Amino acid sequence: MKRINIICIITVLLLFITASCTKVIDLKLGDKTGELVIEANIVNTDGPQVVQLSRNVPFTSTNTYPAVSGATVVITDDENTDVVLDEGPAGFYSAAQFTGTPGKTYHLSVTTDGKVYKATSTMPRPVTLDSVSTTDSQFNKGKNQKVLTVHFSDPPNVANQYRFILFVNSVQVKTIFAFDDDFSDGRNVNIDLFENDIDIFPGDVVSIEMECIDKPVYTYWFTQQQQQANNPGGGVAPSNPPTNITPTTLGYFSAHTTQRLTFVVR
Repeated sequence: MKRINIICIITVLLLFITASCTKVIDLKLGDKTGELVIEANIVNTDGPQVVQLSRNVPFTSTNTYPAVSGATVVITDDENTDVVLDEGPAGFYSAAQFTGTPGKTYHLSVTTDGKVYKATSTMPRPVTLDSVSTTDSQFNKGKNQKVLTVHFSDPPNVANQYRFILFVNSVQVKTIFAFDDDFSDGRNVNIDLFENDIDIFPGDVVSIEMECIDKPVYTYWFTQQQQQANNPGGGVAPSNPPTNITPTTLGYFSAHTTQRLTFVVR
């Protein structure tokens, strides 16, 4: 009986010690807010070409970003032709009569609050998205969920980078898809677009947008992709992705080609 009491006393003491060692960890997420965010895209389709300017918000805030109005936004091509973008609505600057040309280099200039931000991006030659196929998901067997696979031919002896944007029933999937041709140069490429944001079933209307992007923009999106929780290697610690904008601020400037396929999943 005494032995049982001793065991009970030791157990209680261990529980007390464990509880007393528990420490609340205060995550220092920081509150560096109000930084300029530039999201600028020039594509090879008819305008409008759009540049969005906003300010970042605290980590704990809702995703409502204050617009930056009254800026001067200019796009210049490698023939020194300037296009001044008009604002409307607030924070959105656009040029309606302007179409990007593959092979050209474009320069962005944003002037706001007495500072000038610059970036350069070269629009790659387009690569054709041949087709999209669907297969049954191996992770949710019996639920009839589908996985999408894109098929295209990568041009030989040219460094190519790609980004895919997926829409399911007109809702954009949050997952980022960025790839290069380091191991597929000049080959027929088949890429599975694995995502766990929106389940895909027969009857869903799916749109896939394929962008051919330059190396700095690929680095930006690939870094974002690596920080995703559903990244095959697991998410990494979040940090600001490398930008092609100087002086350094949040965002990117991308001159890229784009094409889209829309279909009903069967």
